[in-house]
Amino acid sequence: MNPEQLSETIVDALAALVADGAVTLPDGVPAQVTVERPRQKGHGDYATNVALQLAKKAGTNPRAFADLVAERLRAADGIAEVEVAGPGFLNVTVEAGAQGQVAADVVAAGASYGRSQEMGGQAINIEFISANPTGPLHLGHTRWAVLGDAIARVLEAAGAKVAREFYINDRGNQMNLFGASIEAAALGQPIPEDGYQGAYIADLAAEVVQQHPGILELPADERTVAFREAGYAIQLKQQQDQLDGFNTHFDVWFSERDLHADESHGSVADTLRSLKDNGHLFESDGALWMRTTDFGDDKDRVLIRSNGELTYFASDTAYYLNKRARGFDHCIYLLGADHHGYVGRLRAMAACVGDDPELTLDVMIGQLVKIMRDGEELRLSKRAGTIVTLDELVDEIGVDALRYSLARYPADSPLTLDVAEITRASSDNPVYYVQYAHARTCRMIGNATDLGMALPGDAFDPALLTHERDGELLRALAEYPRVVASAAELREPHRVARYLEDTASVFNKWYDTKECRMLPMGDEPVTPTNEARLVLVHATRTVLANGLDLLGVTAPERM
Repeated sequence: MNPEQLSETIVDALAALVADGAVTLPDGVPAQVTVERPRQKGHGDYATNVALQLAKKAGTNPRAFADLVAERLRAADGIAEVEVAGPGFLNVTVEAGAQGQVAADVVAAGASYGRSQEMGGQAINIEFISANPTGPLHLGHTRWAVLGDAIARVLEAAGAKVAREFYINDRGNQMNLFGASIEAAALGQPIPEDGYQGAYIADLAAEVVQQHPGILELPADERTVAFREAGYAIQLKQQQDQLDGFNTHFDVWFSERDLHADESHGSVADTLRSLKDNGHLFESDGALWMRTTDFGDDKDRVLIRSNGELTYFASDTAYYLNKRARGFDHCIYLLGADHHGYVGRLRAMAACVGDDPELTLDVMIGQLVKIMRDGEELRLSKRAGTIVTLDELVDEIGVDALRYSLARYPADSPLTLDVAEITRASSDNPVYYVQYAHARTCRMIGNATDLGMALPGDAFDPALLTHERDGELLRALAEYPRVVASAAELREPHRVARYLEDTASVFNKWYDTKECRMLPMGDEPVTPTNEARLVLVHATRTVLANGLDLLGVTAPERM
Protein backbone atom coordinates (compact mmCIF):
# COMPACT_ATOMS: atom_id res chain seq x y z
CA MET A 1 0.00 0.00 0.00
CA ASN A 2 1.49 3.32 -1.06
CA PRO A 3 0.60 6.77 0.34
CA GLU A 4 -1.89 7.46 -2.44
CA GLN A 5 -3.71 4.20 -1.80
CA LEU A 6 -3.83 4.88 1.94
CA SER A 7 -5.13 8.38 1.23
CA GLU A 8 -7.95 6.84 -0.81
CA THR A 9 -8.70 4.42 2.03
CA ILE A 10 -8.94 7.30 4.52
CA VAL A 11 -11.19 9.27 2.15
CA ASP A 12 -13.44 6.20 1.86
CA ALA A 13 -13.58 5.98 5.68
CA LEU A 14 -14.57 9.64 5.90
CA ALA A 15 -17.24 9.18 3.24
CA ALA A 16 -18.66 6.19 5.16
CA LEU A 17 -18.78 8.20 8.39
CA VAL A 18 -20.67 10.99 6.63
CA ALA A 19 -23.04 8.54 4.94
CA ASP A 20 -23.82 6.91 8.29
CA GLY A 21 -24.46 10.25 9.94
CA ALA A 22 -21.59 9.76 12.39
CA VAL A 23 -20.01 13.08 11.33
CA THR A 24 -21.07 16.10 9.33
CA LEU A 25 -18.69 17.85 6.97
CA PRO A 26 -20.31 21.03 5.59
CA ASP A 27 -17.66 21.37 2.88
CA GLY A 28 -17.94 17.73 1.88
CA VAL A 29 -15.41 14.93 2.03
CA PRO A 30 -11.97 16.00 0.74
CA ALA A 31 -10.80 14.37 -2.48
CA GLN A 32 -7.54 13.40 -0.83
CA VAL A 33 -5.79 13.68 2.50
CA THR A 34 -2.14 14.21 3.40
CA VAL A 35 -0.29 11.04 4.36
CA GLU A 36 3.32 11.22 5.50
CA ARG A 37 6.03 8.93 6.72
CA PRO A 38 6.41 9.45 10.50
CA ARG A 39 9.70 10.90 11.68
CA GLN A 40 10.03 8.54 14.62
CA LYS A 41 10.13 4.76 14.70
CA GLY A 42 7.25 3.12 16.47
CA HIS A 43 4.74 5.58 15.06
CA GLY A 44 3.52 3.22 12.37
CA ASP A 45 4.20 3.18 8.66
CA TYR A 46 2.29 6.36 7.87
CA ALA A 47 0.74 9.28 9.72
CA THR A 48 -2.00 11.78 8.93
CA ASN A 49 -3.36 14.88 10.65
CA VAL A 50 -6.72 14.73 8.87
CA ALA A 51 -8.61 14.75 12.19
CA LEU A 52 -6.96 18.00 13.26
CA GLN A 53 -7.88 19.57 9.92
CA LEU A 54 -11.54 18.51 9.83
CA ALA A 55 -12.66 18.28 13.47
CA LYS A 56 -13.63 21.94 13.86
CA LYS A 57 -15.71 21.85 10.69
CA ALA A 58 -17.36 18.67 11.98
CA GLY A 59 -18.23 20.38 15.26
CA THR A 60 -16.18 18.08 17.47
CA ASN A 61 -12.72 17.86 18.98
CA PRO A 62 -9.81 16.33 17.00
CA ARG A 63 -9.27 13.41 19.34
CA ALA A 64 -12.91 12.30 19.16
CA PHE A 65 -12.90 12.73 15.39
CA ALA A 66 -9.70 10.71 15.13
CA ASP A 67 -11.23 7.89 17.17
CA LEU A 68 -14.11 7.63 14.71
CA VAL A 69 -11.78 7.54 11.70
CA ALA A 70 -9.48 5.02 13.38
CA GLU A 71 -12.35 2.66 14.04
CA ARG A 72 -13.30 2.67 10.36
CA LEU A 73 -9.73 2.26 9.20
CA ARG A 74 -9.09 -0.77 11.40
CA ALA A 75 -11.72 -2.64 9.41
CA ALA A 76 -10.25 -1.68 6.03
CA ASP A 77 -8.30 -4.10 3.87
CA GLY A 78 -4.53 -3.83 4.21
CA ILE A 79 -4.59 -2.02 7.56
CA ALA A 80 -2.91 -3.82 10.45
CA GLU A 81 -3.16 -1.21 13.19
CA VAL A 82 -4.28 2.37 13.76
CA GLU A 83 -3.20 4.42 16.77
CA VAL A 84 -4.58 7.77 17.84
CA ALA A 85 -1.73 9.88 19.19
CA GLY A 86 -1.45 13.26 20.86
CA PRO A 87 -4.25 15.72 20.08
CA GLY A 88 -5.56 13.63 17.20
CA PHE A 89 -2.83 12.34 14.93
CA LEU A 90 -3.45 8.97 13.29
CA ASN A 91 -0.51 6.57 13.05
CA VAL A 92 -1.25 3.77 10.61
CA THR A 93 0.53 0.44 10.26
CA VAL A 94 -0.27 -1.47 7.10
CA GLU A 95 -0.24 -5.24 6.73
CA ALA A 96 2.99 -6.77 5.46
CA GLY A 97 1.26 -8.07 2.34
CA ALA A 98 -0.15 -4.66 1.47
CA GLN A 99 3.23 -3.05 2.10
CA GLY A 100 5.19 -5.64 0.15
CA GLN A 101 2.95 -5.29 -2.86
CA VAL A 102 4.65 -1.95 -3.53
CA ALA A 103 7.73 -3.83 -4.77
CA ALA A 104 5.73 -5.78 -7.34
CA ASP A 105 3.90 -2.64 -8.44
CA VAL A 106 7.20 -0.82 -9.03
CA VAL A 107 8.65 -3.69 -11.06
CA ALA A 108 5.47 -3.98 -13.13
CA ALA A 109 5.45 -0.24 -13.88
CA GLY A 110 9.17 -0.16 -14.77
CA ALA A 111 10.28 3.09 -16.39
CA SER A 112 6.79 4.56 -15.98
CA TYR A 113 6.85 4.25 -12.19
CA GLY A 114 6.57 7.69 -10.66
CA ARG A 115 4.93 9.18 -13.75
CA SER A 116 1.42 10.55 -13.50
CA GLN A 117 -1.13 12.79 -15.14
CA GLU A 118 -1.15 15.34 -12.32
CA MET A 119 -0.43 18.05 -14.90
CA GLY A 120 -1.98 16.31 -17.88
CA GLY A 121 -3.40 18.64 -20.51
CA GLN A 122 -1.04 21.50 -19.70
CA ALA A 123 1.21 22.86 -22.45
CA ILE A 124 4.28 24.49 -20.91
CA ASN A 125 7.10 26.42 -22.53
CA ILE A 126 10.31 26.62 -20.54
CA GLU A 127 12.99 29.03 -21.74
CA PHE A 128 16.15 28.37 -19.81
CA ILE A 129 19.08 29.58 -21.83
CA SER A 130 19.18 32.94 -23.56
CA ALA A 131 22.65 33.35 -25.01
CA ASN A 132 24.48 35.38 -27.60
CA PRO A 133 25.89 33.21 -30.41
CA THR A 134 29.16 35.08 -29.99
CA GLY A 135 31.16 32.56 -27.97
CA PRO A 136 31.16 29.17 -26.33
CA LEU A 137 28.68 28.38 -23.57
CA HIS A 138 30.27 28.84 -20.17
CA LEU A 139 29.64 28.21 -16.48
CA GLY A 140 27.05 30.98 -16.37
CA HIS A 141 24.90 28.94 -18.77
CA THR A 142 25.70 25.54 -17.29
CA ARG A 143 23.51 25.75 -14.19
CA TRP A 144 20.49 26.68 -16.29
CA ALA A 145 21.24 23.93 -18.78
CA VAL A 146 20.94 21.45 -15.91
CA LEU A 147 18.06 22.95 -13.95
CA GLY A 148 15.96 23.90 -16.96
CA ASP A 149 16.27 20.44 -18.44
CA ALA A 150 15.58 18.75 -15.08
CA ILE A 151 12.51 20.94 -14.51
CA ALA A 152 11.28 20.00 -17.99
CA ARG A 153 11.82 16.32 -17.20
CA VAL A 154 9.82 16.38 -13.95
CA LEU A 155 7.05 18.38 -15.62
CA GLU A 156 6.84 15.74 -18.35
CA ALA A 157 6.82 13.01 -15.69
CA ALA A 158 3.81 14.78 -14.17
CA GLY A 159 1.99 14.58 -17.50
CA ALA A 160 2.60 18.06 -18.94
CA LYS A 161 3.46 18.65 -22.59
CA VAL A 162 6.73 20.58 -22.43
CA ALA A 163 8.76 22.51 -24.98
CA ARG A 164 12.36 23.37 -24.09
CA GLU A 165 13.28 26.67 -25.72
CA PHE A 166 16.62 28.38 -26.34
CA TYR A 167 16.36 32.10 -27.12
CA ILE A 168 19.14 33.15 -29.50
CA ASN A 169 20.23 36.77 -28.96
CA ASP A 170 21.28 37.15 -32.58
CA ARG A 171 20.37 40.78 -33.14
CA GLY A 172 21.96 44.06 -32.15
CA ASN A 173 25.34 45.67 -31.91
CA GLN A 174 26.99 42.70 -30.17
CA MET A 175 26.55 40.70 -33.38
CA ASN A 176 28.22 43.41 -35.42
CA LEU A 177 31.12 43.53 -32.95
CA PHE A 178 31.36 39.76 -33.16
CA GLY A 179 31.60 39.86 -36.96
CA ALA A 180 34.13 42.69 -36.88
CA SER A 181 36.26 40.77 -34.36
CA ILE A 182 36.38 37.66 -36.53
CA GLU A 183 37.12 39.73 -39.63
CA ALA A 184 39.99 41.52 -37.88
CA ALA A 185 41.49 38.23 -36.74
CA ALA A 186 41.27 36.83 -40.28
CA LEU A 187 42.97 39.94 -41.70
CA GLY A 188 45.68 39.90 -39.03
CA GLN A 189 44.49 43.23 -37.69
CA PRO A 190 43.96 44.26 -34.03
CA ILE A 191 40.60 43.25 -32.58
CA PRO A 192 38.35 46.30 -32.03
CA GLU A 193 38.76 47.64 -28.52
CA ASP A 194 35.14 46.89 -27.65
CA GLY A 195 35.15 43.60 -29.60
CA TYR A 196 35.61 40.01 -28.50
CA GLN A 197 39.13 39.22 -27.35
CA GLY A 198 38.97 35.49 -26.63
CA ALA A 199 41.36 33.09 -28.29
CA TYR A 200 38.39 31.32 -29.82
CA ILE A 201 37.95 34.30 -32.16
CA ALA A 202 41.12 33.37 -34.04
CA ASP A 203 39.90 29.77 -34.32
CA LEU A 204 36.56 30.98 -35.68
CA ALA A 205 38.30 33.23 -38.19
CA ALA A 206 40.38 30.34 -39.51
CA GLU A 207 37.31 28.11 -39.80
CA VAL A 208 35.30 30.80 -41.59
CA VAL A 209 38.08 31.33 -44.14
CA GLN A 210 38.40 27.57 -44.65
CA GLN A 211 34.65 27.16 -45.24
CA HIS A 212 34.39 30.31 -47.41
CA PRO A 213 37.68 30.65 -49.35
CA GLY A 214 36.63 33.78 -51.23
CA ILE A 215 35.40 35.74 -48.23
CA LEU A 216 38.55 37.87 -47.93
CA GLU A 217 38.08 39.12 -51.49
CA LEU A 218 34.64 40.61 -50.82
CA PRO A 219 34.11 44.38 -50.65
CA ALA A 220 34.63 45.68 -47.10
CA ASP A 221 30.94 46.16 -46.23
CA GLU A 222 29.93 42.77 -47.61
CA ARG A 223 32.93 41.11 -46.01
CA THR A 224 32.04 42.25 -42.48
CA VAL A 225 28.48 40.97 -42.82
CA ALA A 226 29.70 37.72 -44.34
CA PHE A 227 32.11 37.14 -41.44
CA ARG A 228 29.34 37.90 -38.97
CA GLU A 229 26.88 35.45 -40.52
CA ALA A 230 29.44 32.69 -41.12
CA GLY A 231 30.80 33.03 -37.58
CA TYR A 232 27.24 33.03 -36.23
CA ALA A 233 26.42 29.75 -37.97
CA ILE A 234 29.59 28.06 -36.72
CA GLN A 235 29.26 29.32 -33.15
CA LEU A 236 25.57 28.39 -32.89
CA LYS A 237 26.32 24.88 -34.14
CA GLN A 238 29.06 24.60 -31.51
CA GLN A 239 26.60 25.65 -28.79
CA GLN A 240 24.11 23.07 -29.98
CA ASP A 241 26.75 20.36 -30.00
CA GLN A 242 27.96 21.40 -26.54
CA LEU A 243 24.47 21.06 -25.10
CA ASP A 244 23.77 17.76 -26.83
CA GLY A 245 26.97 16.41 -25.31
CA PHE A 246 25.76 17.67 -21.94
CA ASN A 247 22.52 15.67 -22.28
CA THR A 248 20.45 18.84 -22.67
CA HIS A 249 18.33 18.89 -25.81
CA PHE A 250 16.16 21.80 -26.93
CA ASP A 251 12.93 21.49 -28.88
CA VAL A 252 13.00 25.08 -30.13
CA TRP A 253 15.89 27.37 -31.06
CA PHE A 254 14.15 30.73 -31.33
CA SER A 255 15.91 33.54 -33.18
CA GLU A 256 15.40 37.08 -31.90
CA ARG A 257 15.63 38.17 -35.53
CA ASP A 258 12.31 36.49 -36.25
CA LEU A 259 10.58 39.03 -34.01
CA HIS A 260 11.93 41.88 -36.14
CA ALA A 261 11.97 40.31 -39.59
CA ASP A 262 8.83 42.01 -40.87
CA GLU A 263 5.40 43.16 -39.79
CA SER A 264 3.80 39.73 -40.03
CA HIS A 265 1.71 38.12 -37.31
CA GLY A 266 3.74 37.69 -34.14
CA SER A 267 6.38 40.29 -35.01
CA VAL A 268 7.19 43.23 -32.75
CA ALA A 269 5.46 45.62 -35.14
CA ASP A 270 2.33 43.48 -35.19
CA THR A 271 2.39 43.24 -31.40
CA LEU A 272 2.57 47.01 -30.98
CA ARG A 273 -0.35 47.50 -33.34
CA SER A 274 -2.52 45.07 -31.40
CA LEU A 275 -1.56 46.57 -28.04
CA LYS A 276 -2.50 50.13 -28.93
CA ASP A 277 -6.17 49.25 -28.63
CA ASN A 278 -6.05 47.85 -25.09
CA GLY A 279 -5.57 51.14 -23.26
CA HIS A 280 -2.24 50.34 -21.66
CA LEU A 281 0.00 52.14 -24.19
CA PHE A 282 0.63 55.87 -24.18
CA GLU A 283 2.97 58.39 -25.76
CA SER A 284 5.16 60.75 -23.78
CA ASP A 285 8.23 62.80 -24.74
CA GLY A 286 8.13 61.31 -28.21
CA ALA A 287 8.37 57.73 -26.93
CA LEU A 288 5.82 54.91 -26.75
CA TRP A 289 5.28 53.47 -23.28
CA MET A 290 3.42 50.57 -21.69
CA ARG A 291 1.62 51.52 -18.47
CA THR A 292 2.91 48.54 -16.45
CA THR A 293 2.44 50.45 -13.18
CA ASP A 294 -1.25 49.60 -13.52
CA PHE A 295 -0.22 46.07 -12.57
CA GLY A 296 2.36 46.52 -9.84
CA ASP A 297 5.52 47.40 -11.78
CA ASP A 298 7.73 50.03 -10.15
CA LYS A 299 7.68 52.20 -13.28
CA ASP A 300 6.20 52.31 -16.75
CA ARG A 301 8.26 50.76 -19.54
CA VAL A 302 9.38 52.23 -22.85
CA LEU A 303 8.61 50.21 -25.98
CA ILE A 304 9.85 52.64 -28.62
CA ARG A 305 12.39 55.32 -27.73
CA SER A 306 12.04 58.90 -28.94
CA ASN A 307 14.64 58.17 -31.63
CA GLY A 308 12.46 55.37 -33.01
CA GLU A 309 14.53 52.49 -31.66
CA LEU A 310 12.73 49.49 -30.20
CA THR A 311 13.65 48.51 -26.65
CA TYR A 312 14.40 45.03 -25.33
CA PHE A 313 11.09 45.20 -23.48
CA ALA A 314 9.28 45.50 -26.80
CA SER A 315 10.97 42.29 -27.90
CA ASP A 316 10.17 40.63 -24.57
CA THR A 317 6.49 41.51 -24.99
CA ALA A 318 6.33 40.24 -28.56
CA TYR A 319 8.19 37.07 -27.60
CA TYR A 320 5.78 36.32 -24.75
CA LEU A 321 2.78 36.79 -27.01
CA ASN A 322 4.48 34.64 -29.65
CA LYS A 323 4.69 31.79 -27.12
CA ARG A 324 1.08 32.19 -26.10
CA ALA A 325 0.02 32.23 -29.76
CA ARG A 326 1.86 28.93 -30.23
CA GLY A 327 -0.55 27.36 -27.76
CA PHE A 328 1.39 27.36 -24.51
CA ASP A 329 -0.76 27.69 -21.39
CA HIS A 330 2.19 28.52 -19.17
CA CYS A 331 5.54 30.16 -19.83
CA ILE A 332 8.49 29.56 -17.51
CA TYR A 333 11.52 31.82 -17.60
CA LEU A 334 14.82 30.95 -15.92
CA LEU A 335 16.84 34.11 -15.49
CA GLY A 336 20.18 34.95 -13.94
CA ALA A 337 20.82 36.62 -10.59
CA ASP A 338 21.19 40.04 -12.26
CA HIS A 339 17.63 39.91 -13.59
CA HIS A 340 15.61 40.39 -10.38
CA GLY A 341 14.06 43.54 -11.85
CA TYR A 342 12.55 41.48 -14.64
CA VAL A 343 10.11 39.64 -12.39
CA GLY A 344 7.78 42.57 -11.76
CA ARG A 345 7.96 43.94 -15.28
CA LEU A 346 7.29 40.58 -16.94
CA ARG A 347 4.31 39.92 -14.67
CA ALA A 348 2.97 43.40 -15.34
CA MET A 349 3.51 42.91 -19.07
CA ALA A 350 1.50 39.69 -19.01
CA ALA A 351 -1.32 41.49 -17.21
CA CYS A 352 -1.21 44.36 -19.69
CA VAL A 353 -1.78 42.00 -22.60
CA GLY A 354 -4.80 40.47 -20.85
CA ASP A 355 -3.35 37.42 -19.10
CA ASP A 356 -3.40 36.45 -15.45
CA PRO A 357 0.32 36.07 -14.63
CA GLU A 358 -0.53 33.74 -11.75
CA LEU A 359 -1.78 31.27 -14.34
CA THR A 360 0.41 31.90 -17.38
CA LEU A 361 3.82 33.06 -16.15
CA ASP A 362 6.54 31.77 -13.85
CA VAL A 363 9.82 33.69 -13.54
CA MET A 364 12.63 31.92 -11.68
CA ILE A 365 15.78 33.76 -10.63
CA GLY A 366 18.91 31.70 -10.18
CA GLN A 367 21.96 32.51 -8.14
CA LEU A 368 25.56 32.34 -9.27
CA VAL A 369 27.69 29.22 -9.07
CA LYS A 370 31.40 29.10 -8.38
CA ILE A 371 33.67 26.21 -9.27
CA MET A 372 36.78 25.87 -7.11
CA ARG A 373 39.97 23.97 -7.93
CA ASP A 374 42.88 23.76 -5.51
CA GLY A 375 41.41 26.61 -3.50
CA GLU A 376 41.14 28.94 -6.51
CA GLU A 377 37.96 29.98 -8.26
CA LEU A 378 37.71 29.14 -11.94
CA ARG A 379 36.83 32.55 -13.38
CA LEU A 380 35.25 33.46 -16.67
CA SER A 381 35.07 36.52 -18.84
CA LYS A 382 34.00 36.10 -22.43
CA ARG A 383 35.48 39.39 -23.64
CA ALA A 384 38.69 39.17 -21.59
CA GLY A 385 39.41 35.83 -23.19
CA THR A 386 39.57 33.80 -19.98
CA ILE A 387 36.47 31.73 -20.67
CA VAL A 388 35.74 28.62 -18.65
CA THR A 389 33.59 26.84 -21.19
CA LEU A 390 31.00 24.14 -20.72
CA ASP A 391 33.21 21.76 -22.67
CA GLU A 392 36.13 22.44 -20.34
CA LEU A 393 33.96 21.84 -17.29
CA VAL A 394 32.69 18.57 -18.73
CA ASP A 395 36.22 17.43 -19.56
CA GLU A 396 37.40 18.14 -16.02
CA ILE A 397 34.34 17.10 -14.00
CA GLY A 398 32.27 14.81 -16.23
CA VAL A 399 28.67 15.12 -17.37
CA ASP A 400 27.12 13.08 -14.56
CA ALA A 401 29.04 14.66 -11.69
CA LEU A 402 28.46 18.19 -13.01
CA ARG A 403 24.77 17.69 -13.75
CA TYR A 404 23.98 15.99 -10.47
CA SER A 405 25.95 18.50 -8.40
CA LEU A 406 24.11 21.41 -9.99
CA ALA A 407 20.69 19.73 -9.84
CA ARG A 408 20.73 18.89 -6.12
CA TYR A 409 20.39 22.51 -4.97
CA PRO A 410 17.49 24.98 -5.37
CA ALA A 411 17.94 27.51 -8.15
CA ASP A 412 17.90 30.44 -5.72
CA SER A 413 20.79 29.07 -3.62
CA PRO A 414 24.25 30.54 -4.25
CA LEU A 415 26.46 27.57 -4.96
CA THR A 416 30.16 26.80 -4.60
CA LEU A 417 31.41 23.45 -5.87
CA ASP A 418 34.87 21.99 -5.46
CA VAL A 419 36.18 19.94 -8.38
CA ALA A 420 37.94 17.44 -6.11
CA GLU A 421 34.84 16.85 -3.98
CA ILE A 422 32.32 16.33 -6.76
CA THR A 423 34.60 13.98 -8.72
CA ARG A 424 35.73 11.88 -5.75
CA ALA A 425 34.80 8.19 -5.93
CA SER A 426 33.64 7.89 -2.34
CA SER A 427 30.42 7.56 -0.38
CA ASP A 428 30.55 11.20 0.74
CA ASN A 429 30.11 12.28 -2.89
CA PRO A 430 26.32 12.27 -3.48
CA VAL A 431 26.36 11.40 -7.19
CA TYR A 432 28.80 8.55 -6.63
CA TYR A 433 26.76 7.36 -3.63
CA VAL A 434 23.51 7.15 -5.60
CA GLN A 435 25.06 5.69 -8.75
CA TYR A 436 26.95 3.11 -6.69
CA ALA A 437 23.70 2.05 -5.02
CA HIS A 438 22.20 1.48 -8.45
CA ALA A 439 25.27 -0.47 -9.59
CA ARG A 440 24.99 -2.56 -6.42
CA THR A 441 21.40 -3.54 -7.27
CA CYS A 442 22.58 -4.56 -10.74
CA ARG A 443 25.38 -6.69 -9.29
CA MET A 444 22.96 -8.36 -6.88
CA ILE A 445 20.56 -9.15 -9.71
CA GLY A 446 23.45 -10.52 -11.75
CA ASN A 447 24.52 -12.75 -8.85
CA ALA A 448 20.96 -13.98 -8.50
CA THR A 449 20.84 -14.81 -12.19
CA ASP A 450 24.07 -16.79 -11.84
CA LEU A 451 22.34 -18.89 -9.16
CA GLY A 452 19.37 -19.52 -11.42
CA MET A 453 17.08 -17.16 -9.50
CA ALA A 454 14.39 -15.28 -11.39
CA LEU A 455 11.51 -13.00 -10.53
CA PRO A 456 8.75 -15.18 -9.06
CA GLY A 457 5.92 -13.61 -11.03
CA ASP A 458 2.51 -14.61 -9.68
CA ALA A 459 4.24 -16.70 -7.01
CA PHE A 460 5.54 -13.56 -5.34
CA ASP A 461 4.34 -13.39 -1.73
CA PRO A 462 4.56 -9.78 -0.51
CA ALA A 463 3.77 -10.84 3.04
CA LEU A 464 7.27 -12.36 3.28
CA LEU A 465 8.86 -8.90 3.38
CA THR A 466 8.30 -8.57 7.11
CA HIS A 467 11.63 -7.32 8.45
CA GLU A 468 11.77 -3.76 9.73
CA ARG A 469 14.38 -2.91 7.09
CA ASP A 470 12.13 -4.37 4.38
CA GLY A 471 9.39 -2.02 5.51
CA GLU A 472 11.65 1.01 5.55
CA LEU A 473 12.81 0.36 2.01
CA LEU A 474 9.29 -0.33 0.76
CA ARG A 475 8.02 2.91 2.27
CA ALA A 476 10.88 4.80 0.65
CA LEU A 477 10.06 3.33 -2.76
CA ALA A 478 6.38 4.10 -2.30
CA GLU A 479 7.22 7.75 -1.70
CA TYR A 480 8.81 8.29 -5.11
CA PRO A 481 5.69 9.25 -7.12
CA ARG A 482 4.81 11.95 -4.61
CA VAL A 483 8.35 13.33 -4.73
CA VAL A 484 8.18 13.60 -8.52
CA ALA A 485 4.76 15.28 -8.43
CA SER A 486 5.98 17.75 -5.81
CA ALA A 487 9.16 18.49 -7.78
CA ALA A 488 7.03 19.28 -10.84
CA GLU A 489 4.52 21.44 -9.01
CA LEU A 490 7.20 23.50 -7.25
CA ARG A 491 9.74 23.44 -10.13
CA GLU A 492 12.29 21.96 -7.71
CA PRO A 493 14.12 18.96 -9.20
CA HIS A 494 16.55 19.02 -6.29
CA ARG A 495 13.82 17.21 -4.35
CA VAL A 496 14.42 14.19 -6.59
CA ALA A 497 18.17 14.27 -5.92
CA ARG A 498 17.75 14.48 -2.15
CA TYR A 499 15.15 11.69 -2.28
CA LEU A 500 17.58 9.47 -4.20
CA GLU A 501 20.27 10.03 -1.60
CA ASP A 502 17.88 9.17 1.24
CA THR A 503 16.63 6.07 -0.57
CA ALA A 504 20.17 4.92 -1.38
CA SER A 505 20.94 5.22 2.33
CA VAL A 506 17.88 3.15 3.27
CA PHE A 507 18.84 0.53 0.69
CA ASN A 508 22.42 0.31 1.94
CA LYS A 509 21.21 -0.21 5.51
CA TRP A 510 18.90 -2.95 4.23
CA TYR A 511 21.82 -4.49 2.31
CA ASP A 512 23.98 -4.53 5.45
CA THR A 513 21.29 -6.28 7.51
CA LYS A 514 22.07 -10.01 7.72
CA GLU A 515 18.42 -10.92 8.23
CA CYS A 516 17.57 -9.33 4.89
CA ARG A 517 19.86 -11.40 2.68
CA MET A 518 18.58 -11.79 -0.84
CA LEU A 519 20.88 -14.67 -1.82
CA PRO A 520 20.81 -18.04 -0.01
CA MET A 521 23.85 -18.93 2.09
CA GLY A 522 26.19 -21.65 0.84
CA ASP A 523 24.25 -24.68 -0.34
CA GLU A 524 20.91 -23.45 1.03
CA PRO A 525 18.02 -23.75 -1.43
CA VAL A 526 16.38 -20.67 -2.87
CA THR A 527 13.32 -19.88 -0.77
CA PRO A 528 10.24 -17.77 -1.53
CA THR A 529 11.70 -15.17 0.85
CA ASN A 530 14.86 -14.94 -1.26
CA GLU A 531 12.68 -14.47 -4.33
CA ALA A 532 10.57 -11.82 -2.59
CA ARG A 533 13.72 -9.86 -1.76
CA LEU A 534 14.87 -10.21 -5.37
CA VAL A 535 11.67 -8.38 -6.33
CA LEU A 536 12.55 -5.70 -3.78
CA VAL A 537 16.02 -5.26 -5.28
CA HIS A 538 14.56 -5.00 -8.79
CA ALA A 539 12.15 -2.35 -7.49
CA THR A 540 14.99 -0.40 -5.90
CA ARG A 541 16.98 -0.48 -9.12
CA THR A 542 13.94 0.79 -11.03
CA VAL A 543 13.39 3.74 -8.71
CA LEU A 544 17.05 4.77 -8.62
CA ALA A 545 17.30 4.57 -12.42
CA ASN A 546 14.07 6.50 -12.94
CA GLY A 547 15.13 9.23 -10.55
CA LEU A 548 18.58 9.63 -12.06
CA ASP A 549 17.00 9.88 -15.50
CA LEU A 550 14.87 12.82 -14.31
CA LEU A 551 18.13 14.61 -13.51
CA GLY A 552 19.68 13.69 -16.86
CA VAL A 553 22.24 11.50 -15.11
CA THR A 554 23.14 7.96 -16.15
CA ALA A 555 22.47 4.90 -14.00
CA PRO A 556 25.60 2.75 -14.44
CA GLU A 557 25.40 -1.01 -13.99
CA ARG A 558 29.05 -1.24 -12.91
CA MET A 559 31.37 1.12 -11.04
